[in-house]
Amino acid sequence: MAFEVFDKRNTSLRRAPSVSIQKRGVISINRAAYTLMGTPECVELLYDRDDGVVGIRGVGDDVPHGYAVRGAGRSAGTGPVMVAGSAFTAFYDIDTMTSRRYPARLDDDNVLCVDLAEGTEIIGNRARRHVSPPANASGAAKEHDQ
Repeated sequence: MAFEVFDKRNTSLRRAPSVSIQKRGVISINRAAYTLMGTPECVELLYDRDDGVVGIRGVGDDVPHGYAVRGAGRSAGTGPVMVAGSAFTAFYDIDTMTSRRYPARLDDDNVLCVDLAEGTEIIGNRARRHVSPPANASGAAKEHDQ
């Protein structure tokens, strides 16, 4: 048999570009979107009030209103990157009561665009722990959960 070893680090570039706005305003940019932007060290945050679109554009570290991009924990260099966006989301009254993921696209001006009307709620592993576990194949709850 000709088995191949699956390397989960290779999957992030195959995903569609997306941006998540987490509870309290942290902005998470997946690796596909970050690569599309050219992997900038700093970004500026833009907002189109009329259309409800967030823009993220790479800038130099000399731009006073720029935000540093930081790697996410152990996956730094391969996983998503984070931008501290709580002041931005508060100023524009962007809802951060739940974490939401949005498809992202790069426009002609190299701005990563995120339409806030297109997001889906993210339910993370911590939230799933508070939900009843699914029944096993026979329809009964697992023995240790009874």
